[in-house]
Amino acid sequence: MSFLDHIRACNAHDPRPFRPFLCGATRIGRIRHDVAAWLAGFPDIFVVDDQGVRLHPGLDSGPPRSAAIDAVALELRHRYGTPALRGERYRVGAGWGQTEMFTIDRGLVSLFGIRAYGVHVNGFVRTPDGLRLWVAKRALGRPVAPGKLDNLIAGGQPAHLSLMDNLVKEAAEEANVPEPLARTALPVGAISYCLDDEWGAKPDTMFCYDLELPPGFVPVNTDGEVESFALMAPSEAAARIKAGGDFKFNVNLVVTDFLIRHGFLNPDDEPDYVEIVSGLRVFHSE
Repeated sequence: MSFLDHIRACNAHDPRPFRPFLCGATRIGRIRHDVAAWLAGFPDIFVVDDQGVRLHPGLDSGPPRSAAIDAVALELRHRYGTPALRGERYRVGAGWGQTEMFTIDRGLVSLFGIRAYGVHVNGFVRTPDGLRLWVAKRALGRPVAPGKLDNLIAGGQPAHLSLMDNLVKEAAEEANVPEPLARTALPVGAISYCLDDEWGAKPDTMFCYDLELPPGFVPVNTDGEVESFALMAPSEAAARIKAGGDFKFNVNLVVTDFLIRHGFLNPDDEPDYVEIVSGLRVFHSE
């Protein structure tokens, strides 16, 4: 595979089987037509027509909306085997930084095509042999991408927690990074993509950070989600991305962005350079 192949794979969304999901006049997601037909069976919660799915106007504030969607999701799981609730809330609004309309369980984001956000941290160290990336190997028990390579720190963005506070939390859980060190992480941009999964669409935005670590630091996992860590030369990371399936699908994009920003991927050597750079910043609006 090429760097560009990974970007295209993360943007393999087909809009034809979907219709808009709206709260009031604001489009907040996209719902597959077959799922919309199921939701039509709950007319006190969803107003369904050929143009879209709308939350019932009687649900006029966040907590009732959240509770109603959870109740429907439990029934849909019983009837059709749709995703289970995972007990972690994501905020829903017109976009990042906009007014929160309600929250939704993490397990339901693709079913309703809600944009999810997360933090991804490139942990790196400067050595006598040059810059090296700390790369995590995901535990085999992980439900998504077991055994794949990952960023040193990464996690979904819960409602009612700042990005930096979430980064600090994930840093402690995943790599035992002390809080003062974690807070030196620098925000370096955001990567967006949209792909389809078994139940719907996944429009995701990853807020990317660089965290320079001292040479003596060795990460230690504390939550059981990481099997091991390794220091990797940028050239090896690039080769393994191009080899195909070693990294978790979206981590390919985060590491590619790191390689670009630190000069390890350049336009003289990479014929797809312009398409890669622009492809990392594609934003699929709801």
